[in-house]
Amino acid sequence: MSNVVLAVDCGTQSLRALLFDEKGRLLELSRVMYEPFRQIKPGWAEQPPDIYVKSLCKAVSELAAKRGSLSDVSAISITTQRATVVCVDETGNPLRNAIVWLDQRKARPNAKIPWWMRIAHALVGMTESVKIAQMDAACNWIMQCEPEVWQKTHKFLLLSGFLNYVLTGTFRDSVASQVGHIPFNYKKRRWAQKGDLNWYLFPVDKSKLPELVNVGETIGYLTREMARATGLKEATPVIASGTDKGCETLGLGAISEDCAALSFGTTATVQVTTKKYFEPLRFMPSYPAVLPDHYNPEVEIFSGYWLVEWFQREFGVKSESARNGENVWQTLDRYLLHAPAGSVGLVVQPYWSPGLKTPEARGSMIGFGSVHTREHVYKAVVEGLGYALYDGLKKIERAGKVKVKKAMVAGGGSTSEQVCQITSDILGLPIYRGETHEAAGLGAAIATFVGLGEYSSFEKAVKSMIRYGKKFDPIEKNTNLYRKIYNEVYDKIYPRLRKLYKALREITNYPQKVIH
Repeated sequence: MSNVVLAVDCGTQSLRALLFDEKGRLLELSRVMYEPFRQIKPGWAEQPPDIYVKSLCKAVSELAAKRGSLSDVSAISITTQRATVVCVDETGNPLRNAIVWLDQRKARPNAKIPWWMRIAHALVGMTESVKIAQMDAACNWIMQCEPEVWQKTHKFLLLSGFLNYVLTGTFRDSVASQVGHIPFNYKKRRWAQKGDLNWYLFPVDKSKLPELVNVGETIGYLTREMARATGLKEATPVIASGTDKGCETLGLGAISEDCAALSFGTTATVQVTTKKYFEPLRFMPSYPAVLPDHYNPEVEIFSGYWLVEWFQREFGVKSESARNGENVWQTLDRYLLHAPAGSVGLVVQPYWSPGLKTPEARGSMIGFGSVHTREHVYKAVVEGLGYALYDGLKKIERAGKVKVKKAMVAGGGSTSEQVCQITSDILGLPIYRGETHEAAGLGAAIATFVGLGEYSSFEKAVKSMIRYGKKFDPIEKNTNLYRKIYNEVYDKIYPRLRKLYKALREITNYPQKVIH
């Protein structure tokens, strides 16, 4: 019988349990949906940690029921949403709700940063960005606002570390899962030490952090309790993989500098995999890749394909789809077909959420005329996201002195062929869509099979386990048009509007200013 591994992909809105064989074939899937978060107070995003545990047990139990048995599962790996944190006591019991990565509460920026670091930040215009990083850190907020919880906290864990503990009873986590406002040295792939900026920004004592293991190593073994709760074999090994974005990049086969991975999710991202460490934006680290001894330089478009959700909600798309007997993506693709490339001069810059380097940023739409309809608005939104990804790709290429020749795509937006084609046209690159939409799960499965020794290298595993469903080649006339719009319009919007954004921020305090 072929080896089978279980990949558990715990996302923001659902948890998926996926069975893969050694050829990368998705044998079975079970999905459990839940609300992305609970808003206890305005701007807060929390989730009871047992939601994730119960969803895991339910999803895996459903797999067992479908297949009759999970006795052929050789190993398990966990991949999760990034930057969601859990505080637990010595027995692993959560002390409060998980703080989800979408949370907007703010801590006070009171880190004791050495004077020479403060001068360096001021010289490069990063003083406010450093303060924002402190304010956004859940660990700092808990220390300041819930000191009794922090005092009882035995371990401060990312969601991946929490679920690994639930499965194995050990406080260990993958190096490639460490993404968030945590005291981690990304370049050296270890916990931060005195002298590292993150040691000052996020002052979590090392004793409160889990032991780190490399990708492919065994984190621990399934406990008897979890075996009974899931239908898996007791002592099944749990293998280290990485974050959902990192696993997605691996699961798309983007393991070289000439290949970009595009994620069309709530936060849209562009990543490459590289042996050398470099920062696409100053003070924005490259994350540890799931491919060992490599990094994933990344540029994020905050609220990326959330914009599509916004459009659906504000323009009544779901109601129209229901009336026409279509799914939402069919309706939206029809909009894209009706509007020409370039949207007759309507241009969107999708800065709907401020970035760390652009704290005053707002989104903008320019070029409205009487000719424009909601079809043009939607196409301009998709094109705007494409321009932003192209801009991010250029930053990565410049910072790393690399040249990307092709791109792979995953995420909810990639189900739309029109979105994939428009992105190919804007980037001027061929785009490959994976055979399975579960790229993060496939990446975790690849790490697991390598860890089990089924493959002697990640490169061999990728070659055997990844296949592509469709290729999108750029249409030259569209690429030429989009390049003109990017160079002559899009690239000039933010520099020319920045002063106005700052004025609006002063008047309205939105986005909220840092307290000095």
